[in-house]
Amino acid sequence: MCGIVGYIGTEQAAPILLKGLSKLEYRGYDSAGIAIREGEGEPQLVKAKGRLKILIEKTDNGAAVCGTCGIGHTRWATHGEPSEQNAHPHCTEDRSVVLVHNGIIENYQELKEKLLRSGYTFYSQTDTEVAVKLIDYYYKKTGTPLEAISRAMLRIRGSYAFGVMFREYPGTIFAARKDSPLIVGRNETGCLIASDVPAILDSTRNVYYIGNLEIAELTRDEIHFYNIDREEIEKEMVEIKWDAEAAEKGGFEHFMLKEIHEQPKAVQDTINAYVKDGEICFAGTGCVMTGRPEASSIGAGSIQAAGTEAGGPETASAKGSGAKEEGMQADAVQAGKENAAGAEDGLTDERLAAIKRIYIVACGSAYHVGVAGKYVIEELSGIPVEVDLASEFRYRNPRLEKDSIVIIISQSGETADSLAALRLAKERGIPVLGIVNVVGSSIARESDYILYTYAGPEISVATTKAYSTQLAAVYLLAIQCAWVRNEISRERYKELLTELNTLPGKIQRILDDKERIQWFASKYANARDIFFIGRGIDYAISLEGSLKMKEISYIHSEAYAAGELKHGTISLIEDGTLVVGVLTQKALFEKTISNMVEVKSRGAYLMGLTSYGNYNIEDTADFSVYVPRTEEYFATSLAIISLQLMGYYVSVAKGLDVDKPRNLAKSVTVE
Repeated sequence: MCGIVGYIGTEQAAPILLKGLSKLEYRGYDSAGIAIREGEGEPQLVKAKGRLKILIEKTDNGAAVCGTCGIGHTRWATHGEPSEQNAHPHCTEDRSVVLVHNGIIENYQELKEKLLRSGYTFYSQTDTEVAVKLIDYYYKKTGTPLEAISRAMLRIRGSYAFGVMFREYPGTIFAARKDSPLIVGRNETGCLIASDVPAILDSTRNVYYIGNLEIAELTRDEIHFYNIDREEIEKEMVEIKWDAEAAEKGGFEHFMLKEIHEQPKAVQDTINAYVKDGEICFAGTGCVMTGRPEASSIGAGSIQAAGTEAGGPETASAKGSGAKEEGMQADAVQAGKENAAGAEDGLTDERLAAIKRIYIVACGSAYHVGVAGKYVIEELSGIPVEVDLASEFRYRNPRLEKDSIVIIISQSGETADSLAALRLAKERGIPVLGIVNVVGSSIARESDYILYTYAGPEISVATTKAYSTQLAAVYLLAIQCAWVRNEISRERYKELLTELNTLPGKIQRILDDKERIQWFASKYANARDIFFIGRGIDYAISLEGSLKMKEISYIHSEAYAAGELKHGTISLIEDGTLVVGVLTQKALFEKTISNMVEVKSRGAYLMGLTSYGNYNIEDTADFSVYVPRTEEYFATSLAIISLQLMGYYVSVAKGLDVDKPRNLAKSVTVE
């Protein structure tokens, strides 16, 4: 949520900022603004409520605002309604300090009262105006931007990424961060800052990741980095490997549809990264499984320790065709090496075998991966699994067992609630495994172990391919845990891996037959309520299917464990209410059919989603959708494709903005 772009160099800044902000529209926003400065002149601020195109028109695509130094912002409202007054950038009354901010300042009211007592006044309802005036307060005391920013950082509680300009430093942009993502880039004409890689990919592939409580100082020709104590520090440059076309629509009407179609490759790339010669090897190439842990002096492999290069001396590009995608550059993991102390050998099979309990903590779709993962890990490996919403995890004061592990799942690696849960686990001495898609992200750097997914850049707010690659990663972990704990035979191990490798082709089969779902979705574009029901893994599928429907179609949609219908939910069923029954688990098929009959007798219209061969579902369902047969543990990966397509086509039929659903943001960096 919120997007930041900044530029200082020899080119006109406004067109660069506007183009960069357009690449960050997927993050979600309700207003936008830029501040441009030419030499020692007064900064020009231009803001607009609504879509970025309004700001583009207002500035004649940037041509009306001249200057080679500037910062820009797209705002997702937290404090104060969407308006030009509340839009960023914010500034002091004399425009001596101008600032853009991504994040949330938790103690802004306390700081505001202090500033009011010091003679400051406020024109907006935002917490960001407090930040810019707090920096100004310390600047007047210290006389140096670096000390002013660092002292303000020590007073602010919450999360932030700042881009700051000072009137008395006309050729300089300062940047600072805590928890909210921020990168610095460099090209032949100048230097840039941004919230995410796509914003500056057209300008440069050479970036630096700013760490927590660090400050960057950018001029046209130089970049300097400092810690919170204002001591200069060195950073290694990272080259972004993935193609710029990966962040473009590629002929598809929407990013979401493109990303749905990219799932076969993304899933295959994730599997290829960790399966070598028929063996799961989280340690990289050259790992040979010769037996269970007790039979071998060397474990069968390890998830890479955070901050270490997966695959030893081999480069990430050798791990599969997805290694060229975002987040897979081995050089970038250097940023987290300090977090790997004590875990240099990774999460070995011996350590996997010793795990007594797993806690999966995540938000949104990643949480739904965890719900599916609970069923798969428990049934295959016998390890008890608890699944928590990250936003609730630390507030219930969790009792974490010794010899357990916390798994944090996040697409961006910057999700605020998940990051807070990670830090709580580490405070209590419990190791953390991060499953993320972005190298250099906060969760990647702070986890003890990291398992990267190979989804590449995901632009649409509604996740599809990131979800599918997270599932693939969880399957691999479940299979390996089952093997090292003697829960499955060698034959069963090979059988599961063989079937796992068929998933990309089976996903493609569903995509090749999507027109039938498109036709059905158009019939229900005007639905008021839709319910998804299932049992076991099918309930986990229902949760994600329902979320896809509600977040992009704005239809009220809920998922229920099918056996719970009779405990109140069935009262919501009216004539014509669409109920989607998910039935991929053989042992639960008849029970879910019974629940579908119950709602049909009360007027519901039934859609059944099951595997090929279960044609008797047509005796109950009014409309049936079939997916290829697979191991029941992996059914989520296939069934969800049909539900993603259904949500997408309902949204299209309603004429909605599929990629930018209202009120939502791609990367949720506030709690």
